[in-house]
Amino acid sequence: MKISTKGRYGLTIMIALAKKHGEGPISLKSIAKEHSLSEHYLEQLIAPLRNAMLVKSVRGAYGGYMLAKDPETITAGDIIRVLEGPITPVEIIDDEEPAKRDLWIKIRDAVKDVLDSTTLDDLANFKDEGSQDNYMFYI
Repeated sequence: MKISTKGRYGLTIMIALAKKHGEGPISLKSIAKEHSLSEHYLEQLIAPLRNAMLVKSVRGAYGGYMLAKDPETITAGDIIRVLEGPITPVEIIDDEEPAKRDLWIKIRDAVKDVLDSTTLDDLANFKDEGSQDNYMFYI
């Protein structure tokens, strides 16, 4: 499964809203500017997120968008499903060889587990602790 720009930019919007959660509405213009993205494209992505009741809009001069729920309760899987559809690497066919079918199911389930166990709060508060392995070599 390849996540398109819809999913990636949708996550960008939602992470930006999560970082400002509780501070009031945020304009798509400010998110677009901060991340060097097309405001027009973000406007197309926000509609399905609003329809899924993940975000809500606020009208007016100081309007914009805000999360409809706490960032701890929204998962990356929720967002990806809204924007990309079901999470599956391949179309699983019943008459497929059992070993291959089992592999596709394991891959699908692993991806689902990661997406469904990662919350917006996790993403908004992510600190890169230097995930590189530090090796000490003695000669």
